[in-house]
Amino acid sequence: MYQEHQYVQKCLQQIEERLDWGSSDAWHNDMFIELSGVIQQETKILLSPVTLKRVWGRIDYKSAPSITTLNTLAQFAGYQNWRDFKAKGVVKGGFGISKKIRVNLGVIMLSASIMTLIFISFYSLKSPDNVPQPIDASKVVFESRPISKSLPNSVVFNLDLSEINADSIHIQQYWDPTKTIPLSANQRQATGQYYLPGYFRAKLIADGKIIKQHDLFIKTEGWLATLDYQPIPKYLKAEDSEEGKLGLSKTLIEELAANEKPLTSTYHLVEDFKSVSGDNFELRSTIKNSYRDKWAVCQNAAIFILGTKGAMIISFAIPGCTSELGLMMNDVYIDGKEHDLSNLGVDLSEPKEIKIHVKDKKLSIFLENRQLFTGSYREDMGRIAGVRYRFLGAGEVYSSKLSSLKEEFIIPLL
Repeated sequence: MYQEHQYVQKCLQQIEERLDWGSSDAWHNDMFIELSGVIQQETKILLSPVTLKRVWGRIDYKSAPSITTLNTLAQFAGYQNWRDFKAKGVVKGGFGISKKIRVNLGVIMLSASIMTLIFISFYSLKSPDNVPQPIDASKVVFESRPISKSLPNSVVFNLDLSEINADSIHIQQYWDPTKTIPLSANQRQATGQYYLPGYFRAKLIADGKIIKQHDLFIKTEGWLATLDYQPIPKYLKAEDSEEGKLGLSKTLIEELAANEKPLTSTYHLVEDFKSVSGDNFELRSTIKNSYRDKWAVCQNAAIFILGTKGAMIISFAIPGCTSELGLMMNDVYIDGKEHDLSNLGVDLSEPKEIKIHVKDKKLSIFLENRQLFTGSYREDMGRIAGVRYRFLGAGEVYSSKLSSLKEEFIIPLL
Protein backbone atom coordinates (compact mmCIF):
# COMPACT_ATOMS: atom_id res chain seq x y z
CA MET A 1 0.00 0.00 0.00
CA TYR A 2 1.57 3.30 -1.09
CA GLN A 3 2.14 6.28 1.21
CA GLU A 4 -0.90 8.42 0.28
CA HIS A 5 -3.32 5.53 -0.17
CA GLN A 6 -5.60 6.75 2.64
CA TYR A 7 -5.87 10.24 1.11
CA VAL A 8 -6.65 8.73 -2.31
CA GLN A 9 -9.43 6.58 -0.85
CA LYS A 10 -10.99 9.67 0.76
CA CYS A 11 -10.86 11.52 -2.57
CA LEU A 12 -12.46 8.59 -4.39
CA GLN A 13 -15.19 8.48 -1.75
CA GLN A 14 -16.04 12.13 -2.40
CA ILE A 15 -16.09 11.51 -6.15
CA GLU A 16 -18.48 8.58 -5.67
CA GLU A 17 -20.75 10.74 -3.50
CA ARG A 18 -20.74 13.44 -6.16
CA LEU A 19 -21.53 10.99 -9.01
CA ASP A 20 -24.22 9.12 -7.07
CA TRP A 21 -23.74 6.05 -9.29
CA GLY A 22 -23.97 3.64 -6.39
CA SER A 23 -21.13 1.66 -4.85
CA SER A 24 -18.01 1.49 -7.04
CA ASP A 25 -17.80 -2.22 -6.23
CA ALA A 26 -20.67 -2.71 -8.67
CA TRP A 27 -19.29 -0.44 -11.43
CA HIS A 28 -18.83 -2.25 -14.74
CA ASN A 29 -16.39 -1.47 -17.54
CA ASP A 30 -18.71 0.94 -19.40
CA MET A 31 -19.05 3.07 -16.26
CA PHE A 32 -15.28 3.57 -16.08
CA ILE A 33 -15.32 4.53 -19.78
CA GLU A 34 -18.10 7.04 -19.09
CA LEU A 35 -16.26 8.40 -16.04
CA SER A 36 -13.14 8.91 -18.17
CA GLY A 37 -15.15 11.07 -20.57
CA VAL A 38 -16.88 13.02 -17.77
CA ILE A 39 -13.56 13.80 -16.09
CA GLN A 40 -11.97 14.94 -19.36
CA GLN A 41 -14.94 17.17 -20.19
CA GLU A 42 -14.64 18.95 -16.84
CA THR A 43 -10.86 19.02 -16.24
CA LYS A 44 -9.57 18.89 -19.84
CA ILE A 45 -7.27 16.03 -18.76
CA LEU A 46 -7.80 12.48 -20.00
CA LEU A 47 -7.49 9.69 -17.44
CA SER A 48 -7.96 6.43 -19.29
CA PRO A 49 -10.46 3.83 -18.06
CA VAL A 50 -7.47 1.59 -17.25
CA THR A 51 -5.94 4.27 -14.98
CA LEU A 52 -9.27 4.75 -13.22
CA LYS A 53 -9.61 1.01 -12.66
CA ARG A 54 -6.12 0.95 -11.15
CA VAL A 55 -6.89 3.81 -8.78
CA TRP A 56 -10.17 2.20 -7.72
CA GLY A 57 -8.39 -1.10 -7.12
CA ARG A 58 -10.14 -3.02 -9.89
CA ILE A 59 -6.76 -3.85 -11.46
CA ASP A 60 -3.91 -5.14 -9.30
CA TYR A 61 -1.30 -2.38 -9.43
CA LYS A 62 1.12 -1.65 -6.59
CA SER A 63 2.60 1.71 -7.65
CA ALA A 64 1.22 5.06 -6.45
CA PRO A 65 -0.75 7.18 -8.96
CA SER A 66 1.23 9.92 -10.69
CA ILE A 67 0.86 13.52 -9.54
CA THR A 68 -1.00 14.25 -12.81
CA THR A 69 -3.58 11.60 -11.93
CA LEU A 70 -3.89 12.86 -8.35
CA ASN A 71 -4.26 16.50 -9.41
CA THR A 72 -6.96 15.56 -11.93
CA LEU A 73 -8.94 13.49 -9.42
CA ALA A 74 -8.72 16.31 -6.88
CA GLN A 75 -9.94 18.86 -9.45
CA PHE A 76 -12.87 16.64 -10.35
CA ALA A 77 -13.70 16.30 -6.66
CA GLY A 78 -13.91 20.11 -6.43
CA TYR A 79 -10.44 21.22 -5.36
CA GLN A 80 -7.68 23.19 -7.07
CA ASN A 81 -5.16 20.35 -7.02
CA TRP A 82 -3.93 17.43 -4.90
CA ARG A 83 -2.23 19.73 -2.40
CA ASP A 84 -5.46 21.67 -1.94
CA PHE A 85 -7.38 18.43 -1.39
CA LYS A 86 -4.96 17.25 1.29
CA ALA A 87 -5.28 20.62 3.03
CA LYS A 88 -9.08 20.86 2.82
CA GLY A 89 -10.66 17.64 1.57
CA VAL A 90 -9.75 15.35 4.45
CA VAL A 91 -11.46 17.75 6.89
CA LYS A 92 -14.81 16.57 5.45
CA GLY A 93 -15.31 13.67 7.85
CA GLY A 94 -11.62 13.07 8.41
CA PHE A 95 -10.39 9.51 8.48
CA GLY A 96 -12.51 8.40 11.43
CA ILE A 97 -9.78 8.92 14.07
CA SER A 98 -10.39 10.39 17.53
CA LYS A 99 -9.44 14.03 18.17
CA LYS A 100 -6.75 13.03 20.65
CA ILE A 101 -5.12 10.72 18.15
CA ARG A 102 -5.34 13.40 15.46
CA VAL A 103 -3.40 15.86 17.66
CA ASN A 104 -0.68 13.32 18.36
CA LEU A 105 -0.66 12.26 14.74
CA GLY A 106 -0.28 15.91 13.74
CA VAL A 107 2.86 16.22 15.87
CA ILE A 108 4.24 13.02 14.38
CA MET A 109 3.45 14.15 10.82
CA LEU A 110 5.07 17.54 11.45
CA SER A 111 8.24 15.86 12.74
CA ALA A 112 8.17 13.46 9.82
CA SER A 113 7.73 16.35 7.39
CA ILE A 114 10.79 18.12 8.81
CA MET A 115 12.85 14.93 8.55
CA THR A 116 11.60 14.42 5.01
CA LEU A 117 12.65 17.93 4.01
CA ILE A 118 16.09 17.37 5.50
CA PHE A 119 16.39 14.05 3.68
CA ILE A 120 15.25 15.52 0.36
CA SER A 121 17.65 18.46 0.67
CA PHE A 122 20.54 16.14 1.48
CA TYR A 123 19.59 13.70 -1.27
CA SER A 124 19.29 16.54 -3.80
CA LEU A 125 22.78 17.73 -2.93
CA LYS A 126 24.19 14.23 -3.23
CA SER A 127 22.29 13.09 -6.38
CA PRO A 128 21.01 15.92 -8.57
CA ASP A 129 20.78 13.54 -11.50
CA ASN A 130 17.96 11.62 -9.80
CA VAL A 131 15.44 14.40 -10.48
CA PRO A 132 12.90 13.02 -13.00
CA GLN A 133 13.79 14.10 -16.51
CA PRO A 134 11.22 15.11 -19.14
CA ILE A 135 10.40 12.52 -21.79
CA ASP A 136 12.64 12.74 -24.85
CA ALA A 137 10.02 12.31 -27.58
CA SER A 138 12.72 11.85 -30.23
CA LYS A 139 13.56 8.48 -28.63
CA VAL A 140 9.94 7.32 -28.55
CA VAL A 141 8.81 5.25 -31.55
CA PHE A 142 5.18 5.69 -32.61
CA GLU A 143 4.50 4.66 -36.22
CA SER A 144 1.56 3.12 -38.05
CA ARG A 145 0.73 1.13 -41.17
CA PRO A 146 -2.76 0.38 -42.58
CA ILE A 147 -3.22 -3.25 -43.57
CA SER A 148 -5.38 -2.71 -46.66
CA LYS A 149 -6.87 -0.07 -48.94
CA SER A 150 -10.49 -1.08 -48.33
CA LEU A 151 -12.91 -0.92 -45.41
CA PRO A 152 -12.97 -2.06 -42.70
CA ASN A 153 -9.24 -1.53 -42.17
CA SER A 154 -6.82 -2.56 -39.44
CA VAL A 155 -3.79 -0.42 -38.56
CA VAL A 156 -0.59 -1.75 -37.01
CA PHE A 157 1.22 0.61 -34.62
CA ASN A 158 4.96 0.03 -34.06
CA LEU A 159 6.18 1.21 -30.65
CA ASP A 160 9.19 1.82 -28.43
CA LEU A 161 7.99 3.19 -25.08
CA SER A 162 11.13 2.60 -23.03
CA GLU A 163 11.59 6.35 -22.46
CA ILE A 164 8.13 6.71 -20.89
CA ASN A 165 7.51 6.27 -17.17
CA ALA A 166 3.79 6.81 -16.56
CA ASP A 167 0.73 5.31 -14.87
CA SER A 168 -1.28 5.34 -18.07
CA ILE A 169 -0.11 5.00 -21.67
CA HIS A 170 -2.54 4.65 -24.53
CA ILE A 171 -3.19 5.44 -28.18
CA GLN A 172 -6.08 7.76 -28.98
CA GLN A 173 -7.12 6.54 -32.43
CA TYR A 174 -8.70 9.81 -33.58
CA TRP A 175 -10.49 12.91 -32.28
CA ASP A 176 -12.88 10.95 -30.02
CA PRO A 177 -11.05 10.67 -26.63
CA THR A 178 -12.97 7.49 -25.74
CA LYS A 179 -11.55 5.55 -28.72
CA THR A 180 -8.32 4.39 -27.12
CA ILE A 181 -5.93 1.43 -27.13
CA PRO A 182 -4.33 0.81 -23.69
CA LEU A 183 -0.60 0.02 -23.75
CA SER A 184 1.97 -1.49 -21.40
CA ALA A 185 5.44 0.03 -21.06
CA ASN A 186 7.19 -2.92 -22.73
CA GLN A 187 4.72 -3.28 -25.62
CA ARG A 188 6.27 -3.20 -29.09
CA GLN A 189 3.17 -3.37 -31.30
CA ALA A 190 -0.55 -2.67 -31.11
CA THR A 191 -3.41 -2.82 -33.60
CA GLY A 192 -6.44 -0.60 -34.06
CA GLN A 193 -9.62 -1.20 -36.03
CA TYR A 194 -11.08 1.50 -38.31
CA TYR A 195 -14.57 0.91 -39.68
CA LEU A 196 -14.99 4.31 -41.34
CA PRO A 197 -12.84 6.32 -43.74
CA GLY A 198 -11.25 9.59 -42.69
CA TYR A 199 -8.14 11.61 -42.02
CA PHE A 200 -7.27 10.55 -38.50
CA ARG A 201 -4.70 12.00 -36.11
CA ALA A 202 -3.47 9.15 -33.92
CA LYS A 203 -2.00 10.29 -30.58
CA LEU A 204 0.32 8.57 -28.11
CA ILE A 205 -0.73 9.83 -24.66
CA ALA A 206 0.98 9.29 -21.30
CA ASP A 207 -0.72 10.47 -18.08
CA GLY A 208 -3.00 12.75 -20.09
CA LYS A 209 -0.20 14.42 -22.09
CA ILE A 210 0.38 13.98 -25.83
CA ILE A 211 3.88 12.58 -26.40
CA LYS A 212 3.69 12.02 -30.16
CA GLN A 213 1.06 12.14 -32.92
CA HIS A 214 0.83 11.46 -36.62
CA ASP A 215 -1.77 11.28 -39.38
CA LEU A 216 -3.58 8.29 -40.89
CA PHE A 217 -5.38 8.74 -44.21
CA ILE A 218 -7.97 6.05 -44.94
CA LYS A 219 -9.60 6.96 -48.26
CA THR A 220 -12.70 5.86 -50.15
CA GLU A 221 -12.88 4.84 -53.79
CA GLY A 222 -15.53 7.36 -54.81
CA TRP A 223 -18.64 7.70 -52.64
CA LEU A 224 -19.22 5.08 -49.94
CA ALA A 225 -22.62 4.60 -48.30
CA THR A 226 -23.14 2.95 -44.92
CA LEU A 227 -25.98 1.96 -42.65
CA ASP A 228 -24.47 2.87 -39.31
CA TYR A 229 -25.09 -0.22 -37.23
CA GLN A 230 -22.95 -0.35 -34.07
CA PRO A 231 -20.22 -1.31 -33.62
CA ILE A 232 -19.85 -2.37 -37.28
CA PRO A 233 -21.58 -0.48 -40.11
CA LYS A 234 -23.18 -2.13 -43.12
CA TYR A 235 -21.33 -1.20 -46.32
CA LEU A 236 -23.55 -0.61 -49.34
CA LYS A 237 -22.71 -1.54 -52.90
CA ALA A 238 -22.89 0.95 -55.76
CA GLU A 239 -26.17 -0.51 -56.99
CA ASP A 240 -27.76 0.27 -53.64
CA SER A 241 -27.66 4.00 -54.47
CA GLU A 242 -29.97 5.62 -56.97
CA GLU A 243 -28.56 6.77 -60.29
CA GLY A 244 -27.75 10.49 -60.55
CA LYS A 245 -27.93 11.11 -56.82
CA LEU A 246 -26.97 9.56 -53.51
CA GLY A 247 -29.92 7.70 -52.08
CA LEU A 248 -30.99 4.38 -50.62
CA SER A 249 -33.03 1.76 -52.42
CA LYS A 250 -36.56 0.94 -51.35
CA THR A 251 -35.32 -2.32 -49.82
CA LEU A 252 -32.81 -0.51 -47.62
CA ILE A 253 -35.38 2.04 -46.48
CA GLU A 254 -37.64 -0.85 -45.49
CA GLU A 255 -34.72 -2.31 -43.53
CA LEU A 256 -34.33 1.02 -41.74
CA ALA A 257 -38.02 1.21 -40.97
CA ALA A 258 -37.97 -2.28 -39.46
CA ASN A 259 -35.24 -1.32 -37.00
CA GLU A 260 -36.64 -0.69 -33.53
CA LYS A 261 -33.79 1.63 -32.51
CA PRO A 262 -32.71 4.88 -34.22
CA LEU A 263 -30.34 4.20 -37.11
CA THR A 264 -28.41 6.64 -39.29
CA SER A 265 -27.19 6.32 -42.85
CA THR A 266 -24.10 8.14 -44.15
CA TYR A 267 -22.50 8.99 -47.49
CA HIS A 268 -18.70 9.34 -47.31
CA LEU A 269 -16.17 10.82 -49.74
CA VAL A 270 -12.61 10.91 -48.39
CA GLU A 271 -9.70 11.79 -50.70
CA ASP A 272 -7.10 14.48 -51.41
CA PHE A 273 -8.99 17.60 -52.56
CA LYS A 274 -6.09 19.42 -54.23
CA SER A 275 -5.03 21.17 -51.03
CA VAL A 276 -8.28 23.10 -50.51
CA SER A 277 -7.87 25.04 -47.25
CA GLY A 278 -10.26 24.10 -44.46
CA ASP A 279 -10.24 27.77 -43.40
CA ASN A 280 -11.17 29.17 -46.84
CA PHE A 281 -13.71 27.14 -48.82
CA GLU A 282 -17.33 26.88 -49.86
CA LEU A 283 -19.45 23.71 -49.98
CA ARG A 284 -22.81 23.80 -51.76
CA SER A 285 -25.08 20.80 -51.20
CA THR A 286 -28.63 19.98 -52.19
CA ILE A 287 -30.07 17.43 -49.74
CA LYS A 288 -33.38 15.92 -48.71
CA ASN A 289 -34.55 13.83 -45.76
CA SER A 290 -36.43 10.83 -47.20
CA TYR A 291 -37.51 8.99 -44.04
CA ARG A 292 -39.49 10.74 -41.30
CA ASP A 293 -41.36 8.01 -39.44
CA LYS A 294 -41.02 6.54 -35.93
CA TRP A 295 -37.74 7.66 -34.32
CA ALA A 296 -36.81 9.85 -37.34
CA VAL A 297 -39.66 12.34 -36.87
CA CYS A 298 -37.20 15.22 -36.22
CA GLN A 299 -35.64 14.81 -39.70
CA ASN A 300 -32.11 15.09 -38.33
CA ALA A 301 -29.38 15.61 -40.92
CA ALA A 302 -25.72 16.61 -40.61
CA ILE A 303 -22.93 17.70 -42.91
CA PHE A 304 -19.37 16.82 -41.90
CA ILE A 305 -16.33 18.58 -43.35
CA LEU A 306 -13.19 16.64 -42.50
CA GLY A 307 -9.89 18.50 -42.30
CA THR A 308 -6.34 17.24 -41.87
CA LYS A 309 -6.19 19.03 -38.49
CA GLY A 310 -9.83 19.12 -37.39
CA ALA A 311 -13.45 18.88 -38.48
CA MET A 312 -16.76 20.71 -38.74
CA ILE A 313 -20.17 19.17 -38.00
CA ILE A 314 -23.27 21.16 -38.94
CA SER A 315 -26.59 19.61 -37.99
CA PHE A 316 -30.20 20.34 -38.89
CA ALA A 317 -33.66 19.26 -37.68
CA ILE A 318 -37.25 20.43 -37.93
CA PRO A 319 -37.93 23.62 -35.88
CA GLY A 320 -39.43 21.72 -32.94
CA CYS A 321 -36.27 19.66 -32.39
CA THR A 322 -33.46 22.25 -32.42
CA SER A 323 -32.78 21.95 -28.68
CA GLU A 324 -31.09 18.62 -29.43
CA LEU A 325 -28.77 20.06 -32.10
CA GLY A 326 -25.08 20.83 -31.82
CA LEU A 327 -22.62 22.62 -34.09
CA MET A 328 -18.87 22.00 -34.12
CA MET A 329 -16.48 24.50 -35.73
CA ASN A 330 -13.16 22.71 -35.30
CA ASP A 331 -12.12 23.77 -31.77
CA VAL A 332 -15.44 25.49 -30.93
CA TYR A 333 -18.57 23.50 -29.98
CA ILE A 334 -22.02 25.08 -29.61
CA ASP A 335 -24.66 23.07 -27.78
CA GLY A 336 -28.33 23.58 -28.62
CA LYS A 337 -29.16 23.08 -24.93
CA GLU A 338 -27.15 26.20 -24.04
CA HIS A 339 -27.44 28.35 -27.21
CA ASP A 340 -30.20 29.35 -29.59
CA LEU A 341 -29.76 27.24 -32.73
CA SER A 342 -33.36 27.66 -33.84
CA ASN A 343 -32.29 28.96 -37.27
CA LEU A 344 -30.93 25.48 -37.99
CA GLY A 345 -34.49 24.20 -37.73
CA VAL A 346 -35.36 23.59 -41.39
CA ASP A 347 -37.83 21.40 -43.28
CA LEU A 348 -35.87 18.99 -45.46
CA SER A 349 -38.86 16.99 -46.69
CA GLU A 350 -38.09 18.53 -50.13
CA PRO A 351 -34.62 19.09 -51.65
CA LYS A 352 -32.97 22.26 -50.30
CA GLU A 353 -29.61 23.87 -51.11
CA ILE A 354 -27.34 24.48 -48.13
CA LYS A 355 -24.23 26.62 -48.52
CA ILE A 356 -21.37 26.39 -46.04
CA HIS A 357 -18.98 29.31 -46.51
CA VAL A 358 -15.74 29.63 -44.53
CA LYS A 359 -13.39 32.58 -44.93
CA ASP A 360 -10.42 33.17 -42.60
CA LYS A 361 -11.89 30.85 -39.94
CA LYS A 362 -15.33 32.53 -40.04
CA LEU A 363 -18.21 30.16 -40.80
CA SER A 364 -21.47 31.25 -42.45
CA ILE A 365 -24.35 28.85 -43.16
CA PHE A 366 -27.06 29.63 -45.72
CA LEU A 367 -30.31 27.91 -46.70
CA GLU A 368 -31.06 28.93 -50.28
CA ASN A 369 -29.27 32.28 -49.75
CA ARG A 370 -30.91 32.96 -46.35
CA GLN A 371 -28.25 33.18 -43.66
CA LEU A 372 -28.88 30.79 -40.77
CA PHE A 373 -25.73 31.13 -38.70
CA THR A 374 -22.38 32.84 -38.45
CA GLY A 375 -19.51 32.16 -36.06
CA SER A 376 -15.74 31.91 -35.76
CA TYR A 377 -13.16 29.45 -34.52
CA ARG A 378 -9.45 29.70 -33.68
CA GLU A 379 -7.49 26.58 -34.63
CA ASP A 380 -6.27 25.75 -38.15
CA MET A 381 -8.46 23.14 -39.90
CA GLY A 382 -5.65 22.12 -42.25
CA ARG A 383 -6.72 21.17 -45.76
CA ILE A 384 -10.03 19.51 -46.68
CA ALA A 385 -9.76 15.73 -46.62
CA GLY A 386 -13.37 14.56 -46.82
CA VAL A 387 -17.11 15.24 -46.77
CA ARG A 388 -19.90 13.27 -45.11
CA TYR A 389 -23.69 13.55 -45.26
CA ARG A 390 -25.50 11.79 -42.40
CA PHE A 391 -29.23 11.32 -41.94
CA LEU A 392 -31.23 9.90 -39.07
CA GLY A 393 -33.02 7.26 -41.10
CA ALA A 394 -32.48 7.95 -44.80
CA GLY A 395 -31.70 10.95 -46.97
CA GLU A 396 -30.69 11.93 -50.47
CA VAL A 397 -27.90 14.11 -51.86
CA TYR A 398 -28.64 15.63 -55.28
CA SER A 399 -25.51 17.73 -55.74
CA SER A 400 -22.27 18.53 -53.91
CA LYS A 401 -19.71 21.12 -55.04
CA LEU A 402 -16.55 22.13 -53.18
CA SER A 403 -14.88 25.46 -54.01
CA SER A 404 -11.55 26.92 -52.96
CA LEU A 405 -11.72 30.63 -52.10
CA LYS A 406 -7.97 31.15 -52.42
CA GLU A 407 -7.20 29.39 -55.71
CA GLU A 408 -10.70 29.95 -57.17
CA PHE A 409 -11.56 26.52 -58.56
CA ILE A 410 -14.57 24.27 -58.13
CA ILE A 411 -14.59 20.51 -57.55
CA PRO A 412 -17.89 18.83 -58.47
CA LEU A 413 -18.15 16.01 -55.93
CA LEU A 414 -21.46 14.75 -57.27
